[in-house]
Amino acid sequence: MNAKAEAPTPLTGVSQLLAGLVLALTNFMVVLDTTIANVSVPHISGSLAISGSQGTWIITSYAVAEAVCVPLTGWLAGRFGTVRVFTVGMIGFGLFSVLCGLSTSLGMLVACRIGQGLCGGPLMPLSQTLLMRIFRPDQRAQAMGAWSMTTVVAPILGPILGGTISDSWSWHWIFFINIPVAAGCAFGAMRLLRKAETPTQPLRVDRVGLMLMLLWIAALQIMLDLGREHDWFNDPVIVALAVIAAIAFVVFLAWEATEAEPIVNLRVFRHRGFTVAVTSLFFAFGTFFAAAVIIPQWLQLSLGYTATYAGYATAFNGVAAVVMSPIVAKLSTKYDSRGLVCFGIVWLGLTTLLRSQWNSEADFWTLALPQLLQGFGMPFFFVPLMTLALSSVDPQETAAAAGLMSFLRTMAGAIGTSVVTTMWDDSARVARSEIVGRLNDEHTIAVLGAQGMPLDQIRAIVAQLVDKESMALATTHIFLLSAFAFFAAATIIWLAPRPKRAAGPGAAH
Repeated sequence: MNAKAEAPTPLTGVSQLLAGLVLALTNFMVVLDTTIANVSVPHISGSLAISGSQGTWIITSYAVAEAVCVPLTGWLAGRFGTVRVFTVGMIGFGLFSVLCGLSTSLGMLVACRIGQGLCGGPLMPLSQTLLMRIFRPDQRAQAMGAWSMTTVVAPILGPILGGTISDSWSWHWIFFINIPVAAGCAFGAMRLLRKAETPTQPLRVDRVGLMLMLLWIAALQIMLDLGREHDWFNDPVIVALAVIAAIAFVVFLAWEATEAEPIVNLRVFRHRGFTVAVTSLFFAFGTFFAAAVIIPQWLQLSLGYTATYAGYATAFNGVAAVVMSPIVAKLSTKYDSRGLVCFGIVWLGLTTLLRSQWNSEADFWTLALPQLLQGFGMPFFFVPLMTLALSSVDPQETAAAAGLMSFLRTMAGAIGTSVVTTMWDDSARVARSEIVGRLNDEHTIAVLGAQGMPLDQIRAIVAQLVDKESMALATTHIFLLSAFAFFAAATIIWLAPRPKRAAGPGAAH
């Protein structure tokens, strides 16, 4: 790599501030789109005449596409230039946002969300790279801190914006609001970031590894999304997808382990600290993200909340996280990262146990308080875990390890959402059957009939009540299982050795 790549010329004055704003807004928009659709799923499902479980494909498709692009970011930047890839990704993100808003069917919306994820996947790491190039070394810590705040704030505003927009206008506008931001950031990148462009060279890409990765990820995610509706392994299509995913995954592991320049550097798994950290991250984040998907659906479908108030209730978990993040960052330099991570994940489990006590008569603050308390523990989970993982690998492997962690975290969210929503739906059916089996129909009909209600109305009221209570039981059952998943993830972390060195500056970002 030449001197230009090693010693970029930082920007100054207004140009530097505007370029920093462009990079921060880009990151904010990409992160926002991971949560803005969560509270809008019932609106989208009703508009497109699909089931709630099918509506979650809108979330998982974006996450999977974003995850797939993360390992390619380094090659794309080296082959075509960081600024060029950033600009094209931003333009593509904006165009696919338009198409998402114009979608009239589930297939079209999912396809456009995949395109959105493919274009948005590289934008976060590229914005970090460019941020380091446009600021002087003595300015980079402050710049990265301001950039990181967009990562924290965006998930808070996502549910609120998604709910408010869906109720006040329509769900299409949760995608249309990206258009002016994407257009402005693409224009700003072309005008302000040209001096920060990186040199290009004809880099080789691991085509076989890439194809194998796409194959097993696609087969696995389709199997998880379609399994419930196709009666799982009683359907030969699901069996075929499972076999394809398993075989492709094994071949992928074998290929990447022996490839000189792999698309995913699996060699970092030789470090026990990294392996333990990402295992804990996978299970804990998958559980955490799935809860963020099902809570707003339950509030709207069962408790009668509007999307706006469902967004307010779910957004509380980010409030305490904003306050605690800088405090935890300082604690990470003084105390054993394993203890901080264990505390954080156990805290998430305890607040999840509070949710397992919810019922269909819970008021707003009963629902919002566990969200607020959960936010207190989130930085203890995320910040020290990143530090623990990245400090366990060799310094020259930090970039590969960080990319692999991002890939696994995003995949955990998609897989966790698919698995938990399936379990949630199945649990609701079981609960409904048990309630119906214990219900005294004659007594209920007699009591309501005495109030002058016709038989059809009585049956409708009873059916609605049974559905409401079965959904509440299913939700609390999922949270009870989730709490045990958190406790298991907290226990795993102690298998990692105590880190012997600190991760490089900004590595946790």
